[in-house]
Amino acid sequence: MAHYGILKGASIVDAADDIRGSHLYGVEDEKLGKIDDVIFDHSSGDIRYVVVDTGGWLKSHKFIMPAAGLRVSAKHPDDFESNLTKNQVEQFPPYDESDLQSGDKWSNYEGRYRSKWVTNPVMHRAETDRNITPTAFQESGNLDSERAAAAQGHGSPVPRMRPASTSTLSSSAADVNAAASTTERVIPAGADTVEISNSAVGIGGRWDTFQSRLRERRKQAVAACQTCTGDSSGRDSGDAGSLRKAV
Repeated sequence: MAHYGILKGASIVDAADDIRGSHLYGVEDEKLGKIDDVIFDHSSGDIRYVVVDTGGWLKSHKFIMPAAGLRVSAKHPDDFESNLTKNQVEQFPPYDESDLQSGDKWSNYEGRYRSKWVTNPVMHRAETDRNITPTAFQESGNLDSERAAAAQGHGSPVPRMRPASTSTLSSSAADVNAAASTTERVIPAGADTVEISNSAVGIGGRWDTFQSRLRERRKQAVAACQTCTGDSSGRDSGDAGSLRKAV
């Protein structure tokens, strides 16, 4: 079973390349908070989530965001953006850093978080405004919606939605061709569980440098982890010092 943790104050890159401290913006350039830390896989160094400090507008003060849901901000150099609103963030289960210390607690939290992530945020294909998650129009009972659901069930792209007034009972050649094509999927056909991508590859700039250095220095970054080392003698201070010298 994968084990995850946070960096806390550990330094793995020069300050100019550290994504911690960068701001995260949501829909319509709404500032959601500042990246406070990252949650990464101790076995690979891959970043799974960023921890965002909201500065107080959220009751629990912090929330996590899947790395794959981030992209470089188009308006703010060295910052990031996502397809989230504050209202959606408020629906996430409260993040508690201490849950990471227990495999069972973290697994339970991540399961609850995943269910909210799938039902709340509207995900888009990269560099487009096309929805991956269903819109309000794609509800059960609508013929086009049912076609879309059938296509999804076969691992096919969702046919383009038409206004309800022009819907007919006949299938077009385009729909037939679409059903035979491959598609990018958030949830694979037949899957019993929802998987959030473990890492985001190629976001660009500071992110890529930060992720690369974390992978390179993974052993130093997890040296103080009692779960990974099986050592409970309290090596934190010495390992932190070694990590700083490695930069």
